[in-house]
Amino acid sequence: MAASLASATPALWDGSVDQLELSRFVDYWQAPPEPVDFDQVVRLPSDAWTENTSDSISLGYGDEVYWFRVDLQSRLFRPAELFLEIGYPVLDRIEVYTMRSGQLADTWVLGDKYPFGERPIRHRNFVIPLALMPDVPTTVYLRVATTSSMQVPLTLWTREAFYAAEQSRTIVEGVYYGIILAMILYNLFVYRAVGERSFLHYVGYITTMPLFLASLHGVAFQFLWPGATWWNDQSIIVFLNLAVMFGGTFSIRFINVTRRNHPYLNRWAVALVMATALLACAGLVVPYRYLILPTILVAAVGCTTMLVLSIVRWVRKDPAARYYTFAWVFMLFGGIVLALSKFTVLPRNVLTENATQVGSALGVILLSIALADRLNRDKKTAFNAQQRLIQEERKARLAREKALRVQQEANTMLERRVHERTRDLESLNEQLLKLNATDALTGLKNRGCFDRTFQSAVVRAYRYQETLSLLVIDIDHFKNFNDTYGHLVGDDCLKMVARNIRRFVTRDQDMAARYGGEEFVVLLPDTPADGAHKVAERIRQEIGETAFRVSGEMLRLTVSIGVCSICPERADATNEIFRYADDALYEAKGRGRNRVVAWYPTGHAMVTIAPV
Repeated sequence: MAASLASATPALWDGSVDQLELSRFVDYWQAPPEPVDFDQVVRLPSDAWTENTSDSISLGYGDEVYWFRVDLQSRLFRPAELFLEIGYPVLDRIEVYTMRSGQLADTWVLGDKYPFGERPIRHRNFVIPLALMPDVPTTVYLRVATTSSMQVPLTLWTREAFYAAEQSRTIVEGVYYGIILAMILYNLFVYRAVGERSFLHYVGYITTMPLFLASLHGVAFQFLWPGATWWNDQSIIVFLNLAVMFGGTFSIRFINVTRRNHPYLNRWAVALVMATALLACAGLVVPYRYLILPTILVAAVGCTTMLVLSIVRWVRKDPAARYYTFAWVFMLFGGIVLALSKFTVLPRNVLTENATQVGSALGVILLSIALADRLNRDKKTAFNAQQRLIQEERKARLAREKALRVQQEANTMLERRVHERTRDLESLNEQLLKLNATDALTGLKNRGCFDRTFQSAVVRAYRYQETLSLLVIDIDHFKNFNDTYGHLVGDDCLKMVARNIRRFVTRDQDMAARYGGEEFVVLLPDTPADGAHKVAERIRQEIGETAFRVSGEMLRLTVSIGVCSICPERADATNEIFRYADDALYEAKGRGRNRVVAWYPTGHAMVTIAPV
């Protein structure tokens, strides 16, 4: 009891790792039925919280609302820009509160009940940006309400490591869905060729199973129906039941479980198929919360039944049952592991969450082999029956089939290689384009990219008579700063300025670039003068207030900014607009630096915004 009532120790971020699992640093509290606001939660005594002592946070199914708390502390000397990932994409509503030094800093509301486009980071899981300040204690509170399993895996990432890991995840998922798509097309082709209905039932199974996994893992919500929040929940129920239903109908036909040879097993299997069909139909009208537990139970019983059927048929020496049994061992193992993790019997981790995908991929391949083996055996039986009558015809047919099979395999291999080479070339081209357009030091766009974008923006502003704003930013006394502290510190200074500029360039059409040396530019299409002035002043203030440590000394920088807001009178007015903004910059330098000066077309007057 003393261990469970103690508060979890803070999670320390020292930059030595790229990611940090936070499960063991989390306290949780089950909220009472009556409403509780955030202030009440913050004032809860320490003994009201329960420390999570396992490597995962998994509290099973129920109607309870839980609050989670994790204390974070950075040991770095600079702000750490991180991502907090909640790696379970089917949670209904998540309220995230970030406190720094006892003061509320940020709030977020997420969940699969909200359109995908409203997420701060567009990812299948719930990801929020989190900044840890040096020596400033940060506490993150999460209020989670869901009708699915109460699983809240929390991971703290550096942004670079998160995107690198996301690439690996995407590759794995691409391989899995690529295998499934290839098997669907292959079996549809075979069905069209031979007319065997087992292939059609099998196609139904291998189509609905990946759709279920895509819905469960948030891939379908991200790419297929990002705005359909109601269907996002219901699709899990519908596709899981359809997968078990088609798996049952395929099993009955493929391993020949009929009323004649297995009357009781046949009735039981048909009953399960009907139950899953009813649950799938109910999933179109009945809310998720009432169907998820019956669906998981029926799916677990159905999968176990299919395994039992395969073993019985193998004992009866059915040749098809050999491949079938091994295939279902792989698939059912993954499904049972996933179900046990939802009921908290097994912990939630990478193995339990991806067991279904790995098992289903192996099972699909083995079942395809089993179907091909059965097809070959049926053909061989037919050929043997006709051998005495049409021996020569049989030889010719075998030769044609062999040639067709070789041709199909050659075509498939050629198409796969062409696709792989094309994909590699496209990936390399994208990387080259990105590198060609990015300044290596600051991560902003480079001058070449800016020149092209600026020209296009001027043409558009001229065509639609829109106001185009340009900011030219120069670091004050940067040469003296470089000479005093060295080029490495100067590079850190340029990076700091770039980060602060990027914070205020938020629209997709806006652009920030390093123009050269210590000079930066910000392009704001369709932005009037007032808006450009506000952005410039915020950038100037933010840079002036940002300090960084050099050899125990806290340094601050200032910038001068020239602003030009104009509706171009010609499509080739880029040089003219840049000259106006540059003139305003030199006017700011001449008036004492650390200020914003704007150029107005009326009378070519300068308006100075004095520094605060």
